[in-house]
Amino acid sequence: MRRLMFLLVTTLSASHARADEPPQGFARLADVAPDIIQDMRYAGADNFTGAPVPGYGAPQCWLRTEAAKALAAAQKDARAQGVSLIVYDCYRPQRAVSAFVDWSRNADQRTKAEHYPRINKSALFPEGYIAEHSTHSTGLAVDIGVKGWNFGTPFDFFDSRSWTKAKTSKTARAHRDALVALMRRHGFENFPREWWHFTYKGADGAPSYDIEIK
Repeated sequence: MRRLMFLLVTTLSASHARADEPPQGFARLADVAPDIIQDMRYAGADNFTGAPVPGYGAPQCWLRTEAAKALAAAQKDARAQGVSLIVYDCYRPQRAVSAFVDWSRNADQRTKAEHYPRINKSALFPEGYIAEHSTHSTGLAVDIGVKGWNFGTPFDFFDSRSWTKAKTSKTARAHRDALVALMRRHGFENFPREWWHFTYKGADGAPSYDIEIK
């Protein structure tokens, strides 16, 4: 009986330890590229929903290991140019995507002026600004910028002005083009409707996850 209790406690302890870890094949960005700034918006209230998002138990960037290593190489490239990358979102649990769907259907408009001033929130999914099946949930997508650079619009500004090739200031145009070029050199492709969204190669057919970030 005593041995059985010992094995039970050991098993529960091991399960608890694994609960705080990323899925197999993932890495914490802080372990791979600790100098990349993490401003994980969905772990707090500074995002388009105006509240912390389910699934974000900690402001941590998790990515597939291959994507994390590629992002570390991109940061090295950026550092050589005297700048630093900053991430806003990485792996996104599927429950967070479901929460976005629920949010789009409620009457809360408190973030409209800051995030979607010219579009109804009910149109954000049909217009492609938010996806019901996000590549973020595969751990191969990242929302990113460069610290101190002006991109013409803020992160998660749902408007045609945020489209990567949209007409913008000369400075913002140069910054958008430079970020796209930097990320492409390291295997990431930009989503044309969001200057900040990049997906690492191999996302097609990759499985999605719903493990809480801790």
